[in-house]
Amino acid sequence: MKKIYLIIVLLSLAALAACSKAEEAAPSQPANPPATVNAIAPTPAVIQVDRNVGDLSTIGNLAVDRGMTEMGRECIDCHKTENPGIINDWKDSRHAHAGVSCIDCHQVEADSPMATQHETLVGTDVFISVLVPPSTCARCHPGEFTQFNESGHFRAYHQIIPKDSLHALVNVHEGQNHPELSGASGETGCMQCHGTEILLDENNRPTAATWPNMGMGNIYPDGSTGNCAACHTRHKFSIAEARKPFACASCHLGPDHPDIEIFENSKHGHIYHTDSDDWIWDSAPDTWEPGDYRAPTCATCHMSGIGELSTTHNITERLYWNLWAKRSEVRNSDDVMSPILGNGEEGRAKMMLVCNSCHSSLHTESFFTQGDRAVELYNVAYYDVAEAWRAELEKEGLLKENPWADEFQITYYYLWHHEGRRARQGALMGAPDYAHWHGFFELQQDLYKLEEIYNTRMETGQIE
Repeated sequence: MKKIYLIIVLLSLAALAACSKAEEAAPSQPANPPATVNAIAPTPAVIQVDRNVGDLSTIGNLAVDRGMTEMGRECIDCHKTENPGIINDWKDSRHAHAGVSCIDCHQVEADSPMATQHETLVGTDVFISVLVPPSTCARCHPGEFTQFNESGHFRAYHQIIPKDSLHALVNVHEGQNHPELSGASGETGCMQCHGTEILLDENNRPTAATWPNMGMGNIYPDGSTGNCAACHTRHKFSIAEARKPFACASCHLGPDHPDIEIFENSKHGHIYHTDSDDWIWDSAPDTWEPGDYRAPTCATCHMSGIGELSTTHNITERLYWNLWAKRSEVRNSDDVMSPILGNGEEGRAKMMLVCNSCHSSLHTESFFTQGDRAVELYNVAYYDVAEAWRAELEKEGLLKENPWADEFQITYYYLWHHEGRRARQGALMGAPDYAHWHGFFELQQDLYKLEEIYNTRMETGQIE
């Protein structure tokens, strides 16, 4: 026993001696060495700042050396004081790690319709714009740009130009034709999801009536459409953020398309709320697979690479029905402005591949059989009946000119735009409360009310 103890002591002393020699040979290191980042740039990037720092306006030693231009470094040095939140987001982004700085996205040509110069640039040949259109993102992300332009998201604003009924609703009825304020409802509501055509003032800066907004379908002064930051918010542009359901919930919520509420009512949402803190959210595109997560989010089903499917920014690609129209039809058009954009049969096959990553084929096939029957029930037993009544009343001159003062037209609108959408979307996204209580239960009440109004007007020849 004593021999074994002596051997252990001798080995320990030898190890200590080796460590001492190694320390003497190695150069001295500071107690808290600066964090380093391996950037894709000619020179290695070094950020001399604690990665967990909060308010950078109090930090004087943020130094960036990424092989950037002098102008790029000047932008960062100024904004770290003026807008520390921007730099905080940027320094943790993939852009920062790759040496992409402010000037790389915000610089424009001198003849650009968006070209401006603030006081530090006057006299130089550098022009910038507060706006970053998707055409700029396309320089590095051409595939995503093309896929977006082929998707239903592309027409988010295009489809309402012009649309008399919607513009009348917003400006005439909600805005009460006010000479100065009639657009306020659209600016703070519609525009923030659908986007708008961004207009510029005499100084080439966006007008307050059209910007800021986070609308998906913005049309920029250079003619390009979209808004990447709607899902990957600036200036971190996080893939993890875009994969979480609340990236979509900014727009997909509320009485007419309560998709986030539908998700939370589903078992997928239940699992997400139970243990998503432990999921892996930042896997590279096309590598985010079951195992990183236990249940899908919106992005998993509609966009992510999974199994045999590749990542796509065409959110129409995996769809069968149009579930938001007055009447649901199977998708069968290559016109990006068509409400039935897509190939329904191919879309269903792709979505079933998503489902089969976690479910048996019998489970998947039976789920879609149930959902399709609910859509067909809505089509033939509710919408077709209500539309026939509406068309006959219109023919007989028994509808009010103002649809929002006509009980028949208001209820008809709710039937397809609110209750009908909830029933269809709830059925095909696994949300029983929205398929039933917020869907078909309210649909039958709408139908009976429409029937009573229809019968009364047809019998009396008058609008009550």
